Amino acid sequence: MTAVAPELSPTLKTARETYNAAVDLISRNLATPERARKIAIVDRDGSYSYEELAARVDRAANAFRALGIAPEQRVALAVLDGIDFTVSFLGAIKAGIVPIPLNTLFQAPDFAYILSDSRAKALVVSHELAETLAEAARLADWNGIVLVSGAEPANGASSFARELERADPIAHAATTCADDVCFWLYSSGSTGRPKGTVHVQTSLIQTADAFARDVLGFRESDVVYSAAKLFFAYGLGNAMTFPMSVGATSVLFPGRPTPQAVGKILRDYAPTVFCGVPTLYNSLLAYPDFPRADELSLRLCTSAGEALPEEVARAWTQRTGVEVVDVIGPTEMLHIFVSNRPGHVRFGTTGTAVPGYRVKIVDESGAEVPRGQLGELLVSGSTSAVQYWNNREKSRGTFVGVWTHTGDKFLQREDGAYVHCGRVDDMLKVGGIWVSPMEVEGALIAHPAVLEAAVIGVPDEGDLIKPKAFVVLRDGFTGDDALRDELKTFVKARLAPYKYPRWFAFETELPKTATGKIQRHVLRKRETGSAC
Repeated sequence: MTAVAPELSPTLKTARETYNAAVDLISRNLATPERARKIAIVDRDGSYSYEELAARVDRAANAFRALGIAPEQRVALAVLDGIDFTVSFLGAIKAGIVPIPLNTLFQAPDFAYILSDSRAKALVVSHELAETLAEAARLADWNGIVLVSGAEPANGASSFARELERADPIAHAATTCADDVCFWLYSSGSTGRPKGTVHVQTSLIQTADAFARDVLGFRESDVVYSAAKLFFAYGLGNAMTFPMSVGATSVLFPGRPTPQAVGKILRDYAPTVFCGVPTLYNSLLAYPDFPRADELSLRLCTSAGEALPEEVARAWTQRTGVEVVDVIGPTEMLHIFVSNRPGHVRFGTTGTAVPGYRVKIVDESGAEVPRGQLGELLVSGSTSAVQYWNNREKSRGTFVGVWTHTGDKFLQREDGAYVHCGRVDDMLKVGGIWVSPMEVEGALIAHPAVLEAAVIGVPDEGDLIKPKAFVVLRDGFTGDDALRDELKTFVKARLAPYKYPRWFAFETELPKTATGKIQRHVLRKRETGSAC
């Protein structure tokens, strides 16, 4: 059955009405002197009010124009989380230029591919990444404009700060329309080359209205910290669009979100909203110096990227007194379209459709399946990407009419809640029956010895597929035969017998994308020589 949520409240009357996303996000925070003086962003170098942010965005728009970058041309942003990311992103949009945030954990060949594929006219890069991007430019034979953020540039590049200083302080907004291209986001490339997803002007505010406002209840008084970075669609909404849409404050830091770093931010900056991923929540729970509940100011937590194991969700709530709202929303839809609801979280599920989106589960022939049956999740909503840039074959397979294929396996329970069972490519058939690796991993994580787990299918001596588990243990536990037998028995007691792992490998860490998703295809390739 197709789940239908109410339509998004219309931001615009027609697709051709003049609308600029940067103007919307900035101007709503300048309506009163109190709001204009409110802190918009805190980063490692200081804090910035909404009026200070607005002035920097205007200068960035004019700086890009002065450098000869024309509307609809692209500017790549290899910028660590901080004020310069927001300024360059919104400054480009205000000028009608298309910003492309890049995964700052990529290596030079990955950057080279995107510089070439996107045909970016310019690049803004944090000084910490300048050497890597210089190598990427050489590999791609790319000769665009380079602006360095945060330190004095070398090799003929320009200083982003100096370009802002010399730019005119007031910028007119490009007369963009609702359906004009606004920005691109490249996928993580976890199963192949990164794909450039092309998004329109209205998508930013529509995700903020539908999810941050109507589902999560973001407030002007909130202080928001997202461990997911701004280059990631989840982080872009959490840490920029959502706070700005209501006049809240965003805490931005460039470093890796280790348990130690996150714990310090939660203590020192007292965020009321925290946005993480399942692997991070699990690591924080295992961190000995994690803040006590009375040291936290949290009222709301969210999790995305992969299904949040029920055991982790319950343990977090018990430890902090705050529920984790599990959600899903891939880059192709920009942000969340299925979500639990604060105060009504159903552990072990991803919740129900967000207002403005329709979802359905289909089998391999495209027919809808009944409740309780596994299939691929499809979604329809106005924030869907226009296409994958320069990739018509992939675009046709993903964006089919009004429906976007997510590549995620789901089932819908009788109470209407959706349960995430894994990526289509990660599912395994054991004895002719589909098995979700996430279900087996969730059972393993419930064992006190297990910190993280990944499950893949491996052929046995008869060439039949059986589950194999890769396990990271908590401190103080040893991966021996006795623990292997104990884990097998533990899983058998919780799941159908055919689902238990036949083999175990104890690892020091699991391969993950930059956004914290476990890369099961890396483990498959290691075991079988094939990622399929």
